[in-house]
Amino acid sequence: MGDIHKSNRSIFDLDLLRALVTVADCGSFTAAATRLHSTQSTISQKVRRLEELAGQRLLDRGVRDARPTDIGETVLGYARRMLALNEELAAALSGEGAGTTIRIGVPEDFAAGRTTRLLADFSRDHPRVKLEVSSGLSRGLAESYDRGELDLVLVKQRRGSREGLACWPEPMCWIDAAAAPTFMQDPVPLVAFPPRGLYREDMIDAVEALGRRWRISFTSSSLGGIQAAVADGLGISLLPARAVTAAHVVLGPASGLPVVDSIERVLLQRPSAEPEVKTLAAMLVRMLGEEPA
Repeated sequence: MGDIHKSNRSIFDLDLLRALVTVADCGSFTAAATRLHSTQSTISQKVRRLEELAGQRLLDRGVRDARPTDIGETVLGYARRMLALNEELAAALSGEGAGTTIRIGVPEDFAAGRTTRLLADFSRDHPRVKLEVSSGLSRGLAESYDRGELDLVLVKQRRGSREGLACWPEPMCWIDAAAAPTFMQDPVPLVAFPPRGLYREDMIDAVEALGRRWRISFTSSSLGGIQAAVADGLGISLLPARAVTAAHVVLGPASGLPVVDSIERVLLQRPSAEPEVKTLAAMLVRMLGEEPA
């Protein structure tokens, strides 16, 4: 796709990067064109030009959607930062002041409720601070933090995996469908997060320790998907206690399944973080410390 050494300055063309980011955010070229007040063919040409300069495919194009490839995710991380810096520079030159952007990552089960109320309180006290909140699996959030794409993250990990600003135990529960239990099926159906998901191996090891056969009956990267699948009778799962709903039944000691107490929540923040980041982190520490064990 050409000599990348001769053309790599063009890779950083903000117009091309903006097209890529918008397509990724919207999920399609058509929606991105509408948001950018352009045409689908123009947006497609810009993304294709960026791919030619990069020498790699950045988007997987489906019939109705477009999703970033692995290298596309990396490029997106840099692109968002570059576009944000460009906006800050423009604001500074216009005399408006750049303000501060805090990029936060939280697991899906913390993306609403008390967390959003806390963020609203923080925003009222810091009106010039822009909050960008991402939710997802802890593994992905930690990787984004390590790449510098997030300023403050709450992740779940095996106890003692890495140090953070603060950590708390994460109580776990084995759950089954209240209306149509599946635990006594043979093999035991398991509803799990994707491979390398934090609780997946614990589930498999525990069922094997009982001498039971098992099968993965349903996989989802969404907490809501896992909750619904268990409630509808697709299998059992292992989830944080806060994720148990009225449609679930907790499998207690009589099931033979072990207590899982090896998971913790940890808040990660860099020592060099901006004062506003440290203020928000302190608020999160207080909130999480008040939660019942």
